[in-house]
Amino acid sequence: MSKYKVLVSPQAYEELEAIYKYIALSLLSSGAANSTLEAIKNAILSLDEMPNRGAIRKVGRYANMGYRQLFVKNYTVIYRIDEKDKIVIIITIRYTPSTF
Repeated sequence: MSKYKVLVSPQAYEELEAIYKYIALSLLSSGAANSTLEAIKNAILSLDEMPNRGAIRKVGRYANMGYRQLFVKNYTVIYRIDEKDKIVIIITIRYTPSTF
């Protein structure tokens, strides 16, 4: 089974930084911030072997356009798969209860 390359968009990198800052500074829990980022990072990196495990997005901005979603803790990772080039592209990472 060949692996996929996982790419993270600049927007998703910025969102990861914002997630960390919010948890560490607003909620005053650097431990929870580290744990959350580690869980998101591990979930994203695991897409190299199982990119189709996330459900196809059926609601919101990325619905019905081939995007997939992966739930990690309180966050939703939105991504798409380029089957031809074997690439997974992380588009955005959002707080799950938010509307997007």
